[in-house]
Amino acid sequence: PKDPEPSRKEQLSVKKLRIVLFALCSSTEQAAEHFRNPPRRIRRWLRKFQALQEDNPAPLSEGKYLSLEAEEKLAEWVLTQREQQLPVNEETLFQKATKIGRSLEGGFKISYEWAVRFMLRHHLSPQSRRAVALPLPRDIQGNAGAFIEFVQRQIHTQELPLSMIGAVDEISLFLDAEVLGSEERKENALQTVGNGEPWCDVVLTVLADGSVLPTLVFYRGHPQPPANIPDSILLEAKENGYADDEVMELWASRVWRKHTECQNSKGMLVLDCHRTHLSEEVLAELSHSSTLPAVVPAGCSSKIQPLDVCIKRSVKNFLHKKWKEQARELADSGCDSEILLQLVLCWLAEALEVIGDSPELVQQSFLVASVLPGPDGAANPARRNGELQEELIASLEEQLKLKEERESLENAAGSREEPGDPEILQRLFEGESEAESFHGFEEAELELMEI
Repeated sequence: PKDPEPSRKEQLSVKKLRIVLFALCSSTEQAAEHFRNPPRRIRRWLRKFQALQEDNPAPLSEGKYLSLEAEEKLAEWVLTQREQQLPVNEETLFQKATKIGRSLEGGFKISYEWAVRFMLRHHLSPQSRRAVALPLPRDIQGNAGAFIEFVQRQIHTQELPLSMIGAVDEISLFLDAEVLGSEERKENALQTVGNGEPWCDVVLTVLADGSVLPTLVFYRGHPQPPANIPDSILLEAKENGYADDEVMELWASRVWRKHTECQNSKGMLVLDCHRTHLSEEVLAELSHSSTLPAVVPAGCSSKIQPLDVCIKRSVKNFLHKKWKEQARELADSGCDSEILLQLVLCWLAEALEVIGDSPELVQQSFLVASVLPGPDGAANPARRNGELQEELIASLEEQLKLKEERESLENAAGSREEPGDPEILQRLFEGESEAESFHGFEEAELELMEI
């Protein structure tokens, strides 16, 4: 879709809006890599767009755009896509918006400006570090509230110990064999979002007492068993992979049953409603271990799944970081699926060791997700939970050296793109000043400098 030619003084160019939309759908880092623009520049464009929208909010009436009700449905779709690790991008977003919009009388229009505005209005950036404090679409916000009330009531009335309150969730890894075998851009071969069958499923389990249970990894293929599988990891391999119910059945018997056998108490398990598809066998296994499944309503994981608060995103980013480092070294050598599996298991064990050494971070994740009430029995205000979530993410990223990696990449990009005194340039490119404030320069000239 193409926007009408705007006044350059009023909004970003279509090209910039497209880059900002890419960043809101995936991440600033991925947008920077895809469009070959420094991350700090993309963030500056985003701040500029937000400031312009505050000064001049666009009308949503007169049938020109999707109604607020239709936008809520689209926002719910974005959230559930992400929960299932399916791609949300320019193409899928516009397709879904068109499908929803077909039911409206009089038609509607879609543009990059509308899409960026939509993502911001509904707080849909996946990079949000305070997601637990942000409102969800109206319908699913009510479901989240009902879920929180239910789990807290059960924990209180059943007097469940923290060691029997668990959360389980998956990270699916998608491997593009064609990219892996190509001459360049091997760093894009391993992704945590994709269509089709995953190459690997990683099932993480944590407890409200701060413990981390063994992580179960499902591999699509028949590898030679790695010589030394870390104690924190259990490996299952099958040529054609595993169905969702098989994944959960094996997890219930190999991980959860072994944990509950040495406990003498009822339990509760927080789990996703999409990727699990609880079969009769899984329900029977949970019942046998006196465990109540607390199924997170669709679209709510970003707020109330303890693993989503901090741990999953940091593990994903850590695996991405390690693979990118390794991909550079593999530029001139072969790397098949089995070698990569061994590398992933090592990297995963490294991340799990850090998380296992941080029981307070795991405990706080249950509190911030509102699965547990606060120490005084009352829930924290949403704003306070958002602040705590940001602190947890920063703490884990520091331990995994993710922040250090991101800053070094940005500094390298900055030194290539914007030479000069760093302090002055920081004020210039990250402060309040924007390109339009350079007297004597036309906006069109500055556009050529930036793109």
